[in-house]
Amino acid sequence: MNNFLFVAAENDGIHNCKAGGMGDVVRDVPREIAKRGDKVHVVVPSYSRLHNDGTLVANLNFPLRGTTYTAELYQVAPKKEFDNITHYVIHHPEITEGGIAHIYHDDPTEPFFNDFVKFMVFNTAVAEAIKVGAFGDLDIVHMHDWHSAALLFIKKYHPNYQDLKKMRYVYSIHNLAIQGIRPFYDNYASVHHWFPEVPLDIEALQDPQYPDCINLMGVGIRLADAVHTVSPSYKEDIMLPSARPEFVGGESLEKGLQKANDEGRLYGILNASNYNNIRKAEKGLLYRNTVKALFRWLQDESKKYKADFLAHTGEKIMEFVTDRPKFIVSSVARLTEQKFYFMMRSPESFEKMLESLKKVDGIFMLLGTGDPDYEEMFRSLSYKHKNFVFTNGQSEDLIDSMYLETDLYFMPSLFEPCGISQMLAMRNGNPCLVHHTGGLKDTVEHMKTGFAFDGETFEAKLEDMVVRFDEALDIWQNDKPKWKKIQAAAKKMRFTWDKSLDEYYDKLYLL
Repeated sequence: MNNFLFVAAENDGIHNCKAGGMGDVVRDVPREIAKRGDKVHVVVPSYSRLHNDGTLVANLNFPLRGTTYTAELYQVAPKKEFDNITHYVIHHPEITEGGIAHIYHDDPTEPFFNDFVKFMVFNTAVAEAIKVGAFGDLDIVHMHDWHSAALLFIKKYHPNYQDLKKMRYVYSIHNLAIQGIRPFYDNYASVHHWFPEVPLDIEALQDPQYPDCINLMGVGIRLADAVHTVSPSYKEDIMLPSARPEFVGGESLEKGLQKANDEGRLYGILNASNYNNIRKAEKGLLYRNTVKALFRWLQDESKKYKADFLAHTGEKIMEFVTDRPKFIVSSVARLTEQKFYFMMRSPESFEKMLESLKKVDGIFMLLGTGDPDYEEMFRSLSYKHKNFVFTNGQSEDLIDSMYLETDLYFMPSLFEPCGISQMLAMRNGNPCLVHHTGGLKDTVEHMKTGFAFDGETFEAKLEDMVVRFDEALDIWQNDKPKWKKIQAAAKKMRFTWDKSLDEYYDKLYLL
């Protein structure tokens, strides 16, 4: 039996510990490992809240900032019990919750200031827990994104943790764009301030653009035994330099990634979708669930500033209850540059798509919250276009209905490490229209399981996006057999953890 430790900032295997797709992976992969008869420990920060109903397992004492810190390791209850999986959180007063999903801090004045502090305490506590054998004798330590990369720094350079070297360390990149860059010296949230006893190997740790800073994402890439990207095509993308906004690639870390690849340490393995963990939704509740969500948000004090808009969306939806549209296009996503830059750059391209939809008596439904500029843009487009329904909030029930009742799912991500939405849409037999990039390239095949747009230049991509959209509508309207064939092919596609885990064991874990 192999013994694994997963170290991450999020874990959807326990309650209230998820901000994005990483939480899903840290939930699903341990379950798959446990099924194979191996043992998994999963540890995340407690963010001052997750330890409350836990059982104290150990007090951990370790050096930080030239003094001794004591943190507490708690075992906590999972959402669902599985043999061979144990969930833990680490509590310390400086591991605080942030405003983003009660996990991350948004530090506009000094990027990563608060997150650096809490993840340094967390990673050193994890190193101490490994050292004292809190998780037993480990074979594999699997870390996720920059939040856990300091563990590699501690293992390599800290005099107290030299005996952590015997197990294999695997590092997964979920979002390369967020890198955890902080100064080496002269700052409360600097490396030297937290680790005064560690001699700093500046050259091996520094950020390519800011030589007086550490880049923790870069540290993970340079120091792990195996580095993993969450799709094969994203691996290819990030070994090339970014040329924003046309192309988002290695974000200044491409040389380190090329080196990892040359050394045989870089692997692209597609994330999977969980086909057992499906919330059962009923068909026919799309508009009712929209109205229910709108009523709930209207009573929420924090949403007062958009009460007018919510009411406007409600009026729109009420019309569709009696006069049902013939075709529904939908998108569910955080409203960010990554997901909707194409619309921000060219609202008129999006408006062309809405005009095409109007001709077939179709509507476009978008659900999401996020960047205020993107929210504002979509709100103003909604006032302008009767067939654009923008539900500016979050609702699980409504999201389920959208995945269930949409005809075409639209995912124009500028870059996409893996993407899960397209898998969820395809699971229901809904073709997707996607940008031909990263994980979307690996999951949607143009004219076979869906539709994809691309182009040499940004303008060409925008043009192609509208052309492919019209092409999809044309097939739906005028070639029903072909449309049904694409639907059936999309529904047949299965991106299972079982398949991905075979590759994990073979390439990442060497088991």
